[in-house]
Order: sequence, then structure tokens, then C-alpha cells
Amino acid sequence: MDHGIKWKGFILWMRKLKPREGDLSSVTWLVEILDAKTREKLCFLDKVEPNATIAEIKNLFTKSHPQWYAARQSLRLDPKGKSLKDEDILQNLPVGTTATLYFRDLGAQISWVTVFLTEYAGPLLIYLLFYFRVPFIYGHKYDFTSSRHTVVHLACICHSFHYIKRLLETLFVHRFSHGTMPLRNIFKNCTYYWGFAAWMAYYINHPLYTPPTYGGQQVKLALGIFVLCQLGNFSIHIALRNLRPAGSKTRKIPYPTKNPFTWLFLLVSCPNYTYEVGSWIGFAIMTQCLPVALFSLVGFIQMTIWAKGKHRSYLKEFRDYPPLRSPIIPFLL
Repeated sequence: MDHGIKWKGFILWMRKLKPREGDLSSVTWLVEILDAKTREKLCFLDKVEPNATIAEIKNLFTKSHPQWYAARQSLRLDPKGKSLKDEDILQNLPVGTTATLYFRDLGAQISWVTVFLTEYAGPLLIYLLFYFRVPFIYGHKYDFTSSRHTVVHLACICHSFHYIKRLLETLFVHRFSHGTMPLRNIFKNCTYYWGFAAWMAYYINHPLYTPPTYGGQQVKLALGIFVLCQLGNFSIHIALRNLRPAGSKTRKIPYPTKNPFTWLFLLVSCPNYTYEVGSWIGFAIMTQCLPVALFSLVGFIQMTIWAKGKHRSYLKEFRDYPPLRSPIIPFLL
């Protein structure tokens, strides 16, 4: 009788020590971090809370490897798999109480704000150097001279307005889901933006520049296209900003608002790219300049790739995503 009572007491004591099935909040987890390439063990974290986020695990990893700050880290469940999101919670991942994560170094990082400011300030300043015809560009007799063609001055105003708008949007409108990007990308991006800006500006502001074939009518039509598309692009950026509260990474389906420029959301997933391409097409028609046309074409190809990626992401994430939308061009692409 006494032995039976003691045995029951022992079982009750063991039950107190063992967490109930499905209740992982009362235990801590072990996290092993391996190099994704060499499989070398880099770090072993014990007593990790099951509700810890990947961002918190990155910070713990940084304590033992300060050279790999959180923004440089890519943690994944499989060496060749996708990176886990910072907001992913440990206990929600398909791992046991001893989890193995694989680390990849993303390289030195730079903030998106810095990247955008650098990308956009360059073309603005470079274009103005050609517009004012500073020395050593067109020859001494043209130093600081002014074009006699109205379209050249309009082109400078439009080009400057576009990049000033981008700079202001970067500072006051855009909310970035990722805080940083690889430092190496800034050199590639700046080469693209700065190089094309110089190429376009050289021909548009050249002393021998020839105005558009159809004169003022062509310029007025193109200017109208440019202005409308710039307003549309800005309207879409404001609508997208309002979808995401400050400090949040919440993603929602974008829908048209009372602003008519946002009604393009009825037909495409990324109308900001549609308007952006439209702006440069208008600028190309206005200036009738081949480098501008090539810049528009390259930009269209790149923005189409981005738009298709975002469209696929929307379809994957939202089951009720509007089926009539195309990525960038209504009903076509």
C-alpha cells in the first residue's frame, strides 16, 4: 500500500517536470548554426526561447561572431534553401527542440536610403553639368553658353524634377521592407543611372542638337505624357506607403483609392512601374534622342522583371488576389 502511494507520488512529480504535449513554451531550445558551404559548426546557442525570432537569433549569433552583423546574415533551414525572414518564429519552423540552421554571409551591407540617395543625386548633378555646358565638355567657345531651343530647357526641367521627386520620396515616402542591400550593388546601380544620365545629357544639350521632327506639337504631347505619368507614379507610391504602417513589414493587397491615378491597380499589380516607363517614353518622344529611348527600353525590361516577381509573390501570398491583374501592362504582360 505504501509502495503504491510512493509510486503514484513519483509519477506526479515526473509529470511536473515534463512539459505537456504541445506546450513548448516551458522549455528552452538548442540552436546549432553551421556554415552553409563547409558545414563547419560556427555557433551553438543554448537556452533559446521557443518564441524567439530569427532576428533575435541573428543578434545572439553576432555576439560570438561580431564580424557578421545581423544585416550580413542569411539563416536558412537548408544549405541551398531560401533565407528565413527576420520575423519568423523558431517554434513555428519545421525543426525540433534542437534546431540546425545554415549561415551564409551576404557581404558588406549598405542602407537602401543611402543607395537611393546616391543613385538619384548623381544623375541630377551630372545632367546639370551638361546643361550649363561647363568647361571641357563641348569646347571652350561653348563654355557656360545656353541652348536656343526651348525643348532643351524643358528637358532639363523634366529630368531635374524627376530625380528631385525621387530623392524626396526616398526621404519622406518610401518604407523599405529590407533595411539594407549588398554594398557591391551600389556600384552597379550607379554605373547604370549615372552613365545613362551622362549619355543622354551629352546629346540633348549638345550645341548641334536638333529639335524634334514635329516641333512644338510633339513636345507638348510628350510633356503631357511625362507630367501625367509622374503624377501617377507619385500617387501609387503614396498608396503603397499607406498600406504599411511605420515600423511594420505588413503586406496587404493594394487596391484603387479615390485618386483616379490609382485606378490602374484594377488592371496591373505594379502601376508605379507602368507610370515610370510611361514617363521615360514621354521624355524620349519630347527629346527625340536615341540614348533616352535605349534607357527607356532597358528600364522597361528591368521593371518588367521586378513586376513579374512581385506579381508572383502576390499570387502566392494572397488567395483572393484579383485574377484580372497583369504584372505591368494591362492584359499583355
